[in-house]
Amino acid sequence: MSIYTKYNYLKPIAIAIALVSMSLVGCSDQSGNTQTYKLVTGPQGGAWYPLGGALKALIENGQSEIKVQVLPGGGVSNALALHTGQAQIALAQSVTSLDAIGGKPPFKESLQNICNIATLYRQYFQVVTLAESSVNNPYDLENKVLATQPKGATGEAITNHLLQAHDMSYKSLENVSFGSYTDSVTLMKDGNADVFTLTTTIPSGAVMDLASSRTIKLMPMSEESHKKMLKINSKYERGFIPAGTYPKQNNDVPTIFWYTHLAARCDVENHVISRILDVVQSGSMELVSVTKAIAGLNIETMTRDIGVPMHPGATEWYEKQKK
Repeated sequence: MSIYTKYNYLKPIAIAIALVSMSLVGCSDQSGNTQTYKLVTGPQGGAWYPLGGALKALIENGQSEIKVQVLPGGGVSNALALHTGQAQIALAQSVTSLDAIGGKPPFKESLQNICNIATLYRQYFQVVTLAESSVNNPYDLENKVLATQPKGATGEAITNHLLQAHDMSYKSLENVSFGSYTDSVTLMKDGNADVFTLTTTIPSGAVMDLASSRTIKLMPMSEESHKKMLKINSKYERGFIPAGTYPKQNNDVPTIFWYTHLAARCDVENHVISRILDVVQSGSMELVSVTKAIAGLNIETMTRDIGVPMHPGATEWYEKQKK
């Protein structure tokens, strides 16, 4: 049985990665002087894919020894890609990486060789409904029509966690659509879905698109709900989507957040990790032009403990910054 047969529940996102064959470390070109490293990001059209392109440009600039190939992916499948060696570098979600290492659902077993390089910025879980909706807490999701991301995406996994934490499952709902942000927004606009769940920085372009034609509201997550979510993953942090983030949102809305982080296989060479961190630090403004949430990135944020072991090369690099 191949690893991708074993993990066929991740196929919708992982298939693009599975088609790429490579060794566990960077692949040398014919001259032997250049090594290419696979960087898995997010789906094309999402925020991670162009961020990966910006990282590639920064890493390759001014040198010819390290090349980067940017590939589409997703939060859950990227962890699998590092584990199997289908990629050496990844954009990842802290809570997903933690679940992968611990072998918690949606993963069937503990995944290995996943190390943190740098913690980058917050991601927020957003439960979006229409203003007239009766959904005001997680229990109100019962018998509703849900639109979320494809299985294997972090947004879908956390939606599943939300239901589990409140003694429900997808079977508790009238219907579930696993699709793109665009598909979900269309369903909501047409009145064919009651709830749209997603995980993004704020404000989300998809939510803003929906709010341009329908009056929306965000479902708040109480402290009690947060405590229930912590039993599933200890790194779900409690935070707020500030008032005014979306049209007609007059109050702060409590929810959970975690971090996008840059990850790598733990066996990637230290000098490659140092190169990546050098350009992340020096090229932060270029990265901000792609993802505004990176604004203000500093060593304190980059070294934030997210429960994922730090790559030894990253630890070495951060120690040098203290001197």
